[in-house]
Amino acid sequence: MARSEFNYSAPFTVTEEMKESFDEKGYVLIRGLLEKDELHKIKSALEESEEIQGNSFITDDNEGRKSRVTIWCQPGNDVTGMLSRSQRVAGTSAELLGGEVYHYHSKLMMKEARTGGRFVWHQDYGYWYKNGILYPDMMSVFVAIDKCEKANGCLQILEGSHKCGRIEHGRVGGQTGADIDRVEQLKTRLPLKYVELNPGDGIFFHCNVLHTSCANVSDNRRWVFIACYNKASNDPVIEHHFPRYNKLDIVNDNAIRECTNFSDMDGKAFMDPAANKTIQASRG
Repeated sequence: MARSEFNYSAPFTVTEEMKESFDEKGYVLIRGLLEKDELHKIKSALEESEEIQGNSFITDDNEGRKSRVTIWCQPGNDVTGMLSRSQRVAGTSAELLGGEVYHYHSKLMMKEARTGGRFVWHQDYGYWYKNGILYPDMMSVFVAIDKCEKANGCLQILEGSHKCGRIEHGRVGGQTGADIDRVEQLKTRLPLKYVELNPGDGIFFHCNVLHTSCANVSDNRRWVFIACYNKASNDPVIEHHFPRYNKLDIVNDNAIRECTNFSDMDGKAFMDPAANKTIQASRG
């Protein structure tokens, strides 16, 4: 079986072993996807942008803990947009999915120290299925801004669960969660992986991979940047709160390092949580 962890080095290319891991396990983990100077730029933009922070909303995990999330529908021209439009992220997503992709949305997920809530077991397609998207030709790219470890609620996945197809989902607190009985049954057959990441590491995973994360009980925050992609051939059949197909302008990987725009978030189209019927959220 192909290994699932690889190290980033420029120029970056998607290998057959990476494709095999994605097909068999549902994910590919790239250590050092962002180099230190690039990570510093992305982190600065996320922390200092009044629009990114001001458009955050709060989700409740139904256990008294809360997390903050900011979602935007278009990548924009700032340094975070260069990341989601980069060849190493968007181009890799296209190669793993086997065709042209477009930017579905990006988000900053913020679990603050001691208070950050858990995210229940779910498939991303459990949410996105309700948006008129007919096929699970979608994926997420999860990039660690902070160190992600068990204590602060790192990502957990069931390896190979994307092969089980879409599982029924329902409302769990302010979230949409997978049928927990089915999840428990799958746990008896599939390996559970705690995805512990260093800042700058990234994991590309299929939209039907079951995943969860625990509450942050540590003294360290856990922020992650997630870019989500849909295959161009999978254009949604209905209008909804996320974009239908529009051509993605993929940029050279050097664009992250060369970009000097940290504050102009024009065109990112921040999402109003009231428009998304698959979540319950508040501005806080």
